[in-house]
Amino acid sequence: MNRTTLSFIAGVVALAAVTGFATLDTPDTRTTAEAAAELPVERTSLLCPAPSTSDIAETSYTSFTPVTKDASGEGKAELRAAGEESDGKSTGKKAAKPVLEPGEPGKPATGDTSGGDASALVGTAEGKFAPGWTVQETTEVAAGSGRGLQGVNCSAPDTEFWFTGASTAADRTDYVHLTNPDDSAAVVDIQLYGKDGALDSTLGEGITVAPHSSDPILLSTLTEEKQENLTLHVNVRSGRVGAAVQALDDKLGGDWLPAATDPSDRLVLPGIPKDATAVRLIAFAPGDDDADLTVRLASPSGQITPAGNETLHVKAGMTAAADLGDVTRGEAGSLVLTSSGGSVPVVAALRVVRGKGDDQETAFIPATRPIATRATVADNSAKGTTLALTAPTGAATVKVTASAGSEGGEPVTKTFTVKAGTTENVEAPTPTGLKGTYALTVERVSGGPVYGSRMLAATEEGVPGFTIQNLPDDRGTVSVPEADEDLSVLQK
Repeated sequence: MNRTTLSFIAGVVALAAVTGFATLDTPDTRTTAEAAAELPVERTSLLCPAPSTSDIAETSYTSFTPVTKDASGEGKAELRAAGEESDGKSTGKKAAKPVLEPGEPGKPATGDTSGGDASALVGTAEGKFAPGWTVQETTEVAAGSGRGLQGVNCSAPDTEFWFTGASTAADRTDYVHLTNPDDSAAVVDIQLYGKDGALDSTLGEGITVAPHSSDPILLSTLTEEKQENLTLHVNVRSGRVGAAVQALDDKLGGDWLPAATDPSDRLVLPGIPKDATAVRLIAFAPGDDDADLTVRLASPSGQITPAGNETLHVKAGMTAAADLGDVTRGEAGSLVLTSSGGSVPVVAALRVVRGKGDDQETAFIPATRPIATRATVADNSAKGTTLALTAPTGAATVKVTASAGSEGGEPVTKTFTVKAGTTENVEAPTPTGLKGTYALTVERVSGGPVYGSRMLAATEEGVPGFTIQNLPDDRGTVSVPEADEDLSVLQK
């Protein structure tokens, strides 16, 4: 029973005491509802997977909360190792110091770790730190399987995840990281789908993830089949977890594969690098019907059809893949997929390769949801950051704000118009007098739906290390209906 209902009943009781009578007829009991108000969220949880098992890994964490109107004046945010609580209760020991504890909204806070022993992190933000809170985990690995730049946006716990682009091929080592932030155990089912349907495995059923813990599960231990392109479905029977796939390749580097957006008959995969040398589309149809996908590339000049890859047929319950080559041909691009011949929902992702020969590196772009209001991505630098925006159906105006730097600098804002059907690598602003790293916040001002991604690039010893993170809407506000008591229900 909510607070409005309680106050309403209290009013009825008070009137009855004064007048000596009142009638409360349940079917006619109602309130006069007004338009719902958009209010800032008051609590946000984020989970960061264990970054690497490499002894030479260098990992940085960057936390940022955009300044939000009407947000609470109080609150705090912190990241702690999984298994450690702020009061030390889970271990019975003295509470450990947080890995990262932001100071104020509007300014990034950073932390770092090195080696292969770093654990998963559990983060909580409250009050003014909660709306739009984002944490970026970035790891540099100089050599070995998965060498290069690996990045992931720490994500909220949930009960279902779809990943397309995983693999059990001989040169791939893929893990799915499951992190449980709660006080009770979570029970998880993992199902793999290949080119011929579901892969035989009983080891993925009923996996228990202990409270306040994280488990990396090697995909090749769940099945004996070696397949290049797989779809991974993580379904949580009880509890909730954070999930992310770490894809490590012996020759092509590696990166994190985030979960794709929910299955849909229209998907957008934004921000293919203009110098991509190989792009692979992986898709899966989770329902009972086949899907015929129309493939379009949103380029700077409009939408075009990739030669030789106009469509992709995806059989129900099976994973399909198509190699698109250097589909962008030196220009910014995003892929727009539409299920033709009926609204058959699919999930999809891109595997993107930059470089040639021994100097190749990999990143992933899953389908994402649009920036309805606002999205933020952290850990940007003065060089090596590329912001890609696409407006697939109608022109849109966006405002891009570069935050203060983590060690100094003043915010800067620019406004851009993205033409209908195009993708643009916009010249994102940088803070005045920048020191350290900064965050980019994209706000849709007007027009049609906008999708975005950010690429970080850093070349080490000739290897073009890079990582790509999508910019889905941060869902920093919630709709709260406003209601007035309607005392007419007391009259007969």
